[in-house]
Amino acid sequence: MFAGCTSAASVRTLARLCVLVLMVAVGFGSELRVRVRLSDGLVTEEVLEADSERDSISLEFKQGDGTLITFVADFKQEVKIFRALILGELERGQNQYQALCFISRLSRNEIIPSESMARLRQKNPHVIRLAEERKGLEQLTMSAAVNLSRAGQLSSHIHNMCSEAQEAIYTREADVKHWLEKGVDGSIFEVLAQTTEAPSFQACHSTKDLWQPCLCTFGLRLEWYPCLLKYCRSRDGTAKGTTYKCGIRSCSKGYHFTYYVPQKQLCLWDEET
Repeated sequence: MFAGCTSAASVRTLARLCVLVLMVAVGFGSELRVRVRLSDGLVTEEVLEADSERDSISLEFKQGDGTLITFVADFKQEVKIFRALILGELERGQNQYQALCFISRLSRNEIIPSESMARLRQKNPHVIRLAEERKGLEQLTMSAAVNLSRAGQLSSHIHNMCSEAQEAIYTREADVKHWLEKGVDGSIFEVLAQTTEAPSFQACHSTKDLWQPCLCTFGLRLEWYPCLLKYCRSRDGTAKGTTYKCGIRSCSKGYHFTYYVPQKQLCLWDEET
């Protein structure tokens, strides 16, 4: 059960129906830790942080296989960033871990504002949360690479988020076109012609040779995040009453990123079962 926003008994009853509520007091920290169940049945802890000054939100958790997923929503630049730190298979010649970054446009109403996120509190942090809405899987073809040294034009978060990914920072062609129209320098991007002009490339899961180029797919799911604000109506003696923010709606959403790799060795998780 979560803390309420007002002392009115009737409103407290309504607020109990909300999964999370907004605390209007100033001065609280911006970190929220939420226990969620992954699709494989394991329970993990999500850490959600809001930065009101930079107008951004971050979400981080560890998958059952040890992969660390970080998501950042940059509201100022309308950019979202996904980073995956994947444990390498040392016995197969990989490094200790492999970093990937996927960048795309942030649409309005995908997630609640940073100032609202900063006020979220929960009374029972040990309860395992389930999202109220399970959104469909989004398929994204990442057909362009992003130059890390120049990516600050897109978002100031990219350098810190993606510095370990280096040559594995990807975005969509449609997003590139949008950013170019907004005046972003085209030298930031390199279109990967292999993705669109070489349909003969196989998916990595059906490629046997570890040193052959192929199309890799990486999937992740944000199991729980606040996607929408809820509003309650107070009973102030008038017929109309007043509305106020009293909680959030939680969502779960999956993403599949497809992108070109010069060798299957860089995509060992994508194998036929």
